[in-house]
Amino acid sequence: MFIAIYILGVLVGSVVRVYYSRAYRRRIREEGERPKVDTPLVYLPSLGMIGLPAVYILTPWLSFADYTLPLWVGWAGTVLYAGAFVLLWRSHADLDRAFSPITEITGGQQLVTDGVYRFIRHPMYAAHLLWALAQPLLLWNWIAGFSMLITFLPLFLVRVPKEEAMMEAAFGDEYREYSRQTGRIIPRLLRRQG
Repeated sequence: MFIAIYILGVLVGSVVRVYYSRAYRRRIREEGERPKVDTPLVYLPSLGMIGLPAVYILTPWLSFADYTLPLWVGWAGTVLYAGAFVLLWRSHADLDRAFSPITEITGGQQLVTDGVYRFIRHPMYAAHLLWALAQPLLLWNWIAGFSMLITFLPLFLVRVPKEEAMMEAAFGDEYREYSRQTGRIIPRLLRRQG
């Protein structure tokens, strides 16, 4: 049952990403040149969220690393997993046309500080971290269960500092003040005033 929930989540996450990347794909077609990926690490999480889980689900090859958990843990993982997709959807919706899968500032782009961005500077990464934490509660296997966490962290650790430096260079004091008032991936619920 939790495997089915996991598969459903992958489908939901894929639909969210495809839907909200329409403007980006249209812009790339109009420019006629696909931009280079800012880091090859961007591909690594797919191994952890799709590749190794698919091997676990479709073959017996990883069965030596299986474990069992109480059902309530699987349901807790389901709630965490659902939270990841709500945050993923909301972060894409709030970012809207400014979304880009690469590290870039587009012409005329404004700093987004409302919606979930009011509390978290990197809600998409936070959503993927929630996914990575839910995965071992849904896929009861030491390899497939923890694969997202292991493959996501290198991208997060390399890319977030680059993104923050780019945003600070583009938006200056506005971004520095925004950074003081928000959490990087953990929400800061009380914003400093003045």
